[in-house]
Amino acid sequence: MRNKGVLDNLKNDREIEFDNIIENTIKELKDLLLIKGKEYRRNNNPYHNFEIGSIMNGNTREEVLQGFLLKHIISINDMREDLKKGINPGINKVDEKYNDILIYFMIEKAMMIENCNMK
Repeated sequence: MRNKGVLDNLKNDREIEFDNIIENTIKELKDLLLIKGKEYRRNNNPYHNFEIGSIMNGNTREEVLQGFLLKHIISINDMREDLKKGINPGINKVDEKYNDILIYFMIEKAMMIENCNMK
């Protein structure tokens, strides 16, 4: 019976940590979108870089976004491989890479909704 109590406490600690990670990530994403979003906007267009990239390479803006996203996905795959080798990437790097990926997916979601609303 004692082991069950210990496991319950561990579960609670894990749940608390999980909830904190989610809450902090949402706050960080909001801050990043507001700060970085202003840096990349031009003429009040949040998709400026992707649309110019689209013109330059003939792909859709969503495909341009996927190209930007790819470097972060590769970086996370590298971190996974490092962890297998016992190399700790550190929380700051994990935060940065996952937040960047989440930001790109949020931007792409907004693009897709805009596309749906136009048709």
